Amino acid sequence: MRRGRRVALTVGAAYGVLALHVPAPATATEYVSPSAGAIADPLPSLGAPSVQWKSCPAYSDEVIRSLRVTQEQLAAFRTQMKRLECGTVSVPLNHRDPAGREIDIAVTRLPATDQAHRLGALAVLPGGPGQSGYLDPVLRTVLINEETAALNERYDIIGFDPRGVGYSTKVVCPFSPGSPQEPGPPTKKAARKMYDSQVAANQKCGRSDPDFLGQLTTDNVAEDLDLVRAALGESQLNLLGLSWGTSLGMVYRSLFPERTGRAFLDSTAPPWTDLMKHTKGSAQAAERNFGRMAAWLARRHQTYGLGTTTRQVRAQVAKLVRAYDNSPQTYTSLLRPIDGSAVADLAKRPSTEWPRAGKALSELRTATGATAPPTVKELLGGGQMIGTSLPGAPETLNLTMNWAVKCNEDSSRPDFDTAWRAYQQLDKRHPATGRSWGLGGALCQGWPLPVQQPTLKRDGGSLVLAGHLHEFMSVYDWTLQTRRAIGGTIYTVADDVHVSTIRVPECAADVVKYFETGRIDRGCKGSRTPA
Repeated sequence: MRRGRRVALTVGAAYGVLALHVPAPATATEYVSPSAGAIADPLPSLGAPSVQWKSCPAYSDEVIRSLRVTQEQLAAFRTQMKRLECGTVSVPLNHRDPAGREIDIAVTRLPATDQAHRLGALAVLPGGPGQSGYLDPVLRTVLINEETAALNERYDIIGFDPRGVGYSTKVVCPFSPGSPQEPGPPTKKAARKMYDSQVAANQKCGRSDPDFLGQLTTDNVAEDLDLVRAALGESQLNLLGLSWGTSLGMVYRSLFPERTGRAFLDSTAPPWTDLMKHTKGSAQAAERNFGRMAAWLARRHQTYGLGTTTRQVRAQVAKLVRAYDNSPQTYTSLLRPIDGSAVADLAKRPSTEWPRAGKALSELRTATGATAPPTVKELLGGGQMIGTSLPGAPETLNLTMNWAVKCNEDSSRPDFDTAWRAYQQLDKRHPATGRSWGLGGALCQGWPLPVQQPTLKRDGGSLVLAGHLHEFMSVYDWTLQTRRAIGGTIYTVADDVHVSTIRVPECAADVVKYFETGRIDRGCKGSRTPA
């Protein structure tokens, strides 16, 4: 007989042991949530979730600082870690085969500090796909600012590592570094080689463990999250979705509308999964936002020397792109040569980085010598590779999960001619930023597993979609498209900074008010452009 699904959670000293085991009934039945006293959903006859507590990981000061915790925040981080509960939930690898192979989902909970006025559980849905959410109850709420920390007064904050990430069950695709790309714009022959290399890498990855990789989808992560909800004894989950977490939130409420409370989704994803279309929209938004940056730099010509009008700055940066593409520069202090794509990367920085990006562009105009100018080195010098970490540090991004979810759900999968035309159009139409986009979103060609698009349905439940007017990672128009597809209320943030809402006190106060009352204003100013 198959055992019931299990949950292992850690309880801190401030929160008594609430471990419960609900025996598997012979037929579907109902159970009472121990935390909310409400009637929860019917449980499957194969076994109900149960809870078993264990210890949370311990981290050195060096590891904690690597998580972008400042020296001044170290003591507060450790205090919250003493309150944090950690563990795992056992779920089916394939939710259509609940009696088959199981995997573990790592979960955390930070109990509400005002238990007498507790409103429920709020799950933080991480970005990516592939980012860890295990420590989000501490890193994404309590430590950001006083306003966001207030969420933990009346809500238990729930974090988790999605399947394929961090402390959850995962696999690693065999990454092949391949030959380094030559600096400068690719020729058609070179682009073809890049394209074919990506096809080979996709096929090698997708065939390495298709049973697991084929189950890395947004729908399956949402199914996992619902089992976490049931295991924690909650009749509903409230949702705070960030970046890709907005896609997860949209899918969760589509699959489980009656189990979804209030949902706030920041930097809202589009209601479709097409990487070519995604890149095209992002590129258009990035070039538009560079117009704002150019105007800002023109007003500060004495500082940056890039032109006194927006048109002059646009022309100067486009000229720099061409100049560094024609003559890429290699510096002893940088890992990669500086070509037009590096200049374009500086031109699409958000407004909070305009002073440094403007300084780097100014330095590139007059750079000489073998060492990179200081601000260029600061912004383009690289550093620790994505997906790597210090010994003992939690994984913050799993590249295999990112790769698999994108490619399992990508409906474009272009042939080479389509990808090449897209690259040429981006380069031509966006002279300042276009070179930063590579082959125009061609990532999943040759992926050997079938397309599995996420489930989206319109629902009348409480939903706020936060869109940022000028950002390119989640284009504002996508927020409007998503509302037309699934409903909800638009919350407009007048900045260009991805998922800034919970980091800006004025906006974070609105988010807290929404989760406490269900009401929210129409928007906020967002991150300030530096003076």
